[in-house]
Amino acid sequence: MRFDVEALRQRLEQAEALADHDVLTPALNRRGFVNVLTRQMAYCQRHQQSAVLLYMDLDNFKPLNDRYGHAAGDEALRAVVDILIQQTRESDAVGRLGGDEFAVVMMNASYEDGKAKAGRLQELLHSQGFEWQGHHHGLSASIGVRPLSVQTDPEIWLAEADTAMWLRKAEKPSIR
Repeated sequence: MRFDVEALRQRLEQAEALADHDVLTPALNRRGFVNVLTRQMAYCQRHQQSAVLLYMDLDNFKPLNDRYGHAAGDEALRAVVDILIQQTRESDAVGRLGGDEFAVVMMNASYEDGKAKAGRLQELLHSQGFEWQGHHHGLSASIGVRPLSVQTDPEIWLAEADTAMWLRKAEKPSIR
């Protein structure tokens, strides 16, 4: 009986982990990211810590998918998450919110830290990109940066960062 209870507990833990993680990449999915964001917001507010949210949308992802196929698009998404995870600390969180949209929450970081990180991520996406059928493909992204201030709802914070991202995307002449 004890063995059966332990096996069921392990299966429940596995199911919960699957429910919070993206099926294609090692990033959190939207549900998992919002759960982490909620806890981190509460921690920051309780301990008067700073945090910044980066909201990222890949530029020209649809044409990439259309030209090279969904397998190439999937490889690009995995490459993006690999870069995001390599460039964040354990206290940060990386989420794939859907399609080609990603978010990173950086703990104990200022708006300036977030802007610097966004710039570095854009450089790495372009230079590292991904390999597909023997060819290197650079990537580009629009990244909105929004510091934690008085937000108490993670969805509001995400919406603010998403708006900041769209403002950045509108600044790019070939991206609309």
